[in-house]
Amino acid sequence: MPDPIRVLVAKVGLDGHDRGAKVIARGLRDAGMEVIYSGLHQTPEAIVTAALQEDVNCVAVSILSGAHMTLIPRIVSGLKEAGAQDVSVLAGGIIPPEDAEELINAGVKAVHGPGTSLNTIVETIRSAAGQ
Repeated sequence: MPDPIRVLVAKVGLDGHDRGAKVIARGLRDAGMEVIYSGLHQTPEAIVTAALQEDVNCVAVSILSGAHMTLIPRIVSGLKEAGAQDVSVLAGGIIPPEDAEELINAGVKAVHGPGTSLNTIVETIRSAAGQ
């Protein structure tokens, strides 16, 4: 039996709304994943550090503040600079489709907006982790 997938659910920047992130974290746990929750108001650098320390397969970033084009690419580049390009980054929240496309081109594995089913998110993470 493979090791459980480890996911860091991260809240980056000044976004103070974490209900959705907590719902996702609970759903991922129910799907058999090990989940680490970053807490609110994290910097991209703190998220990269936590991802490395916790040896996660995936960072699931929840962002509603509109700063996704600034903050999420810093997480992706920080992981690459640390030699952890195998850690997948997913984004969720209020992200316009044109920004989602740009984030994916910048290395984000997937972008899930409001209304995305938990099953879709679980399957995206499993696929990203090779399971």
